[in-house]
Amino acid sequence: MKKTIAAALAVAVLLLTAACSKNTGSVKLADEADSLAYIIGMNVGMNLQRMDSSIRVDAVCEGIRDYLGGNARFTVEEARTYYLRHITYERPERIRAYEEQFLEDIRQSNRSYARTKSGLTYTVEAVGDETFTPANARDTVWVRYVMRTADGKQLYSSYDRGDTVRAALGDLLKGLQESVRLIGKGGKMEAWVPAASAYGAAGDSELGVAPNATLFFEIELVDVDKYSARRRSGSQLF
Repeated sequence: MKKTIAAALAVAVLLLTAACSKNTGSVKLADEADSLAYIIGMNVGMNLQRMDSSIRVDAVCEGIRDYLGGNARFTVEEARTYYLRHITYERPERIRAYEEQFLEDIRQSNRSYARTKSGLTYTVEAVGDETFTPANARDTVWVRYVMRTADGKQLYSSYDRGDTVRAALGDLLKGLQESVRLIGKGGKMEAWVPAASAYGAAGDSELGVAPNATLFFEIELVDVDKYSARRRSGSQLF
């Protein structure tokens, strides 16, 4: 098995080099090692796309050719420093700028949407009972919601699961906290939540949330148990 993987890696290098040559052509997958090598190449491509879909393939190929030919334009240390600066500062800043424009375009294209200082972009469908609007982090809320990616893929639905999320307000995602503070008991709203108020740069692989993902929520505030009322009555759940 180790020999097969080693052979696949060796062939992968050859395939990458061939694919990056000026005279690109169809590479035949003659055996298992070729197929494994091709899959490794696909994986490299997928990882590159996740990193930055604007990456120029010809520049990647040039880097492969130069390194294998012993003519790399950067030392390993220079390359590491440059890459770390890119992923730590430059790329996050580009992502934030894109997200900011994306959310602003939503607001401008639909007058029913408003934005908060955090970037939360929302529209209220039903205000609900504003006497029961959560405000304290210790308020208990019962929430149903649907969470989708920016392209509409559903990642979670309380309705499909047949449940209601019960939690202290302060235990919810920041974006959900901010959202339910804008409606009262029985209220409904839609909200675009920026990555910083959702799952951030880490994302959530279990839920299928990509790093730096802007998320769309349909939110229903089913019920609210005010901490101040519990405190007066002497019944404190949290």
